[in-house]
Order: sequence, then structure tokens, then C-alpha cells
Amino acid sequence: MRMIEENKNIILQKKYKTNALVLLFIFEFLALSLSMIYNIENISNKDFYAYLSILILTMASSVLVKKITKTDNILLLIVNMLFAIGVAIIYRLNPAIGQRQLIFYIIGIFVFFITYFILKSKRNWDKHILFYFLISIFLFIATLIFGFASGGAKNWINIGPFSLQPSEFIKIPFVFFVASYYTNYNKFRKMAFGKYYLNIGIYVFILMFFIQRELGTAIIFFATMILAQFVYERDRKLILLNIIFIVLGSILAYFLFSHIKVRVETWIDPWSVIDDKGYQITQSLFALASGGLFGTGIGLGRPDYIPVAESDFIFPAICEEYGIFMGIAVVLLFLILVYRAIKISLQQEDKFFSILAFCIGSLFALQTFIILGGVLKLIPLTGVTLPFISAGGSSMIAGFILLACLQFSGQKMENGDNDEKEKQKQKKQR
Repeated sequence: MRMIEENKNIILQKKYKTNALVLLFIFEFLALSLSMIYNIENISNKDFYAYLSILILTMASSVLVKKITKTDNILLLIVNMLFAIGVAIIYRLNPAIGQRQLIFYIIGIFVFFITYFILKSKRNWDKHILFYFLISIFLFIATLIFGFASGGAKNWINIGPFSLQPSEFIKIPFVFFVASYYTNYNKFRKMAFGKYYLNIGIYVFILMFFIQRELGTAIIFFATMILAQFVYERDRKLILLNIIFIVLGSILAYFLFSHIKVRVETWIDPWSVIDDKGYQITQSLFALASGGLFGTGIGLGRPDYIPVAESDFIFPAICEEYGIFMGIAVVLLFLILVYRAIKISLQQEDKFFSILAFCIGSLFALQTFIILGGVLKLIPLTGVTLPFISAGGSSMIAGFILLACLQFSGQKMENGDNDEKEKQKQKKQR
């Protein structure tokens, strides 16, 4: 009876995933077709090829990931759904940016599989904590030397015709750094000041972000560390101390940086400066209100009134033309993604990859909360992107690398489950 029930569950899971894939294709086909029709006068052959490429690549990658990685394809399926929602509205706003987003997606998928196989080919990832710290510092220093300011923060580097945001890629060694520390926690506690190594490392990161004025990512890093400490840290006083520091740091940033002060003031009362500093957030609120439950329809709203609607403020643009229900769907997709990360963390037997999965899930959750809270006027704006949806190559590629790490953690989890089942079978045979 038990085997019959397990077979039924497997069949149902396959059916649900097939249905999800079909729905993804239908949504992409309709949304991208409407976006192309809206921009029909500006559409070229390249746009048509990009349209076909998006349909083919998202379907193919969702199917192939299970065969290539031998694991569940639900993580990539969720991300492909998020990408489909984002790229459709980006094409409606600006076909040229939509083409670039497709290129970043292709690179992201390629890097996803490369990262997975690199993780699979190497061992002892928890033994290189100093390397993770140093590579992060190298990226910080490169940004300070070669970077240029945008939106008040010095966080971009030009490499030929492309612009790179190193702070997005620092997230990768950062989560490895935290996971390595808590995997070797007992060893570090025996060293002089060893229990402060993680805090010292993160404080150095935060200092670098302060110098760059990149406070949105600094908050994500600090909050991820606090969540990791809440779960894995034995000294509970460190958590309280870090919370006090983040409050004091936020107050200090308000008085030190003019663009932070402007964001706080426009958060408190954007209507008094609606024609100037508060224009962006008020247009965001108008877009959210005018969309209603089902949206105005693609091309029938005015999300182009919102500055940088294809990037930081893409969520209001989605809600205006697709409706509040689509906005809720986006939030639910992120919730499922984070839930899967926490599930992998709880069921993973390898301590390093368990902590890594938790940190990646926390990072995705915090970044999503911060940007959605900003555009909904729940918290001051920070200028971070909505993962896998907002236009931007650095965010897209770094997100796929983190997703590959999460996918690999699931691989090891499933191997552990299979080993346990094999042991139980051997016991029954004896």
C-alpha cells in the first residue's frame, strides 16, 4: 500500500509540474505577443527572434535541468516564471532593453549549469573562508578604484561596452563566507577572538558599502548575517549587539548621506514634493491604484510615467497592466522559492550546504522584501533590484549563480535521502 501511495504522489507531482510548464508557455506566448503587437512599429527581426528564443529557452531549460542535474526542476521553473513576467513588461516598455535582458538570461542559464558542475567537481567548500573574504575585498577595492557613481552610490564599473555592478557578485562569496564560518564554528570558538570573526568580516563589508554609499545592499548583508546568527549562533548577545549597530548605522547614514536623507523625507511625505523628489514614488502609487485587480491590459496603462520602471520600479508597472492578482502571484512565487530554500536547508545532511541554502533563501527573501517595501511606500527606497524580474545583467547572472548553489544543495539532499532509504532496505533484508 505504501509503495502504491508513493507512486501516486510521484505521478501527481509530475502532473503538477507539467501543468505549470504549460501555464508558463501560455503566459509567455500571450504576454510577449501582446508586447510585440503594442510595439509593432518599432519591432525588428531581432525582436522576433528574441521572442522565439525566450519561448524555447525557458521551456527547454525547465525540462533539461532535471535530466542534467538529476534533481527537482521546481527551482528553475519558478525563476523562469519570474523572468517571463519581467521580460514581458520590459519588452512593452522598451524592446531594446528587452533584447539585452534576453542576452543576460542566456548568460545566466549558461552560468547556472557551469556553477552546478563546478560545485559537483570540487569538495571541501567549507575550508576556504579566507578566500571568500579576500575575493569580496578585491571586488570592493576594484569598485572603489575603477567604479563610477549612479543614483548616489559608487557601485558600477565599465568593462568595454558593458556596465558591471560588483556588489551583486559579492553576494556569492558572502554567503559562502557565512556558511564556512558556521560549518567550522566549534573550531573558530577555540581561537582567540574566534567567535567574532564573522562579525569582523561583515563589518568590513559594511564599511566598504558605506564608502561606496551602497546602503541597500549593506542592509541585505547585515540582515542576512543576523538571520544566520539567530539560527546558528550560540552567543545570543551578539545578535542584540548587531541589531543595535544596524539601528545606529542607519541613523548615521541619514545624517552623512544626502541621498539617504532625501529617500527618508520622500518616504514620510512624498506628496509635498510630488513635482520633484517625490515624483517617482507617487507615480508608483498611482500605477498600483490604477491597475485594479485585473490590470489595464498590456499597452493600456502608463507605466512609462514611472522613472526607471524597467528596473527598480518594475513591480508597480506589472501591477498596473497585469493587475494586483499578478502582483500577488509574484509575491507567492518568491515565497515558494524561499520555502524551497528553507526546506533544502532543513533536510540537507551536509552542514555547509544546509547553511548555504538557508543564507541564499534569506538573501532572496530580504532583497525582495526591501524593494517591494520601497515601491509600496512601506519603507524608504533603497535602489536594489527585484531578483530575476528587474532589468539588469549583474543581478540576473549573480542570481543564477546563487540559484545553482541552491540547486546543488538540493542534489546533495536528495542523495542523502536515497542513502537513508537504501539503509532502511538493507535493515529489512537482514
